[in-house]
Amino acid sequence: MSLFRKKSIEQIVESAAVGEGDASPTLKRTLGAWQLILLGIGVVIGAGLFSLTGKVAADNAGPGVVFSFVISGAACALAGLCYAEFASSVPVAGSAYSYSYATMGELLAWIIGWDLVMEYAIGAGTVAVSWSAYFVKFCKQLGFDFPIQFALSPFKEEILPNGQHIHGIANLPAALIVVLMSLLLIRGTRESAWFNAVMVILKVTIVLLVICIGWAFMKPGNHMPMVPPNTGELGIFGWSGVFRGAGLIFFAYIGFDAVSTAAQEAKTHSATCP
Repeated sequence: MSLFRKKSIEQIVESAAVGEGDASPTLKRTLGAWQLILLGIGVVIGAGLFSLTGKVAADNAGPGVVFSFVISGAACALAGLCYAEFASSVPVAGSAYSYSYATMGELLAWIIGWDLVMEYAIGAGTVAVSWSAYFVKFCKQLGFDFPIQFALSPFKEEILPNGQHIHGIANLPAALIVVLMSLLLIRGTRESAWFNAVMVILKVTIVLLVICIGWAFMKPGNHMPMVPPNTGELGIFGWSGVFRGAGLIFFAYIGFDAVSTAAQEAKTHSATCP
């Protein structure tokens, strides 16, 4: 059936390579190994890491949140190895869409393609909203009260300390950061890669500073028991809470698959078919 027709790896690679050259509309191979590594780190260390850790520890896993990170990280590592194998065999843009087109056919590739659109849209929206919240707090620390109604969606309501109910109008900071990042991507892959490298250095430095400074304030007594007893409800502490936390923390790793979308922009690749 035509819905399940496939493209061979040779056809996919050939169609992506058509018209390569300075005037070609195809993607340019400008990313080196270090830039790809930094891209992977950059998409993983984000709002998920900074925002979800405390919430999962408070609501689901307690100190056992460290086990949640290990479990989720192990699953992502295995998935990452699969993506690395696919990207080296099908060195074109498209990520799971291109891989499924070559292996499972057009219909499933179409479904997975829209799944990817939804995944990145939700991920980008969540990170943008988180950035907006940090921006409002930063403005408050500078002595400027950003109008809260312009930092909330029309579907959200905020209750101020004085009991006042504020209805959101539009989350302008979130929209602004999405527009700025989009303009940066439009500018070009090379410029985006350099900006990402700077941000990765900044984020890793912040994480290391938090670890080094926070170490002196750590109280071992707060880690006992490492896995708090279950409250009687599935997923609320206990090992079920640890595993539920692992599922939630998976969002902190989301984006590791984005590196495979840059396969067509990598300087060195392998197009050897198994």
